[in-house]
Amino acid sequence: MECRRLLFSGHAVQRMFERAITDADVRAVITHAEVVSDYPDDTPYPSRLLLGFVRGRPLHVVLSYDQDRDECHVITVYE
Repeated sequence: MECRRLLFSGHAVQRMFERAITDADVRAVITHAEVVSDYPDDTPYPSRLLLGFVRGRPLHVVLSYDQDRDECHVITVYE
């Protein structure tokens, strides 16, 4: 998935710091991920759970997408 802008929630930034996950790791997951689940009814934007592997480490990213602004919002990140 590609977005014009990638925005990180405060929660995502906190979890990334706690789990030693970089923004480059998150971008790699978003670029090469498998979609585990879609949540089309999430508000304010539809979201999805992604799974990707970075240096052999399985990472999940919950990402929502604002189609009008072409922005992706990283909700949380975990291993």
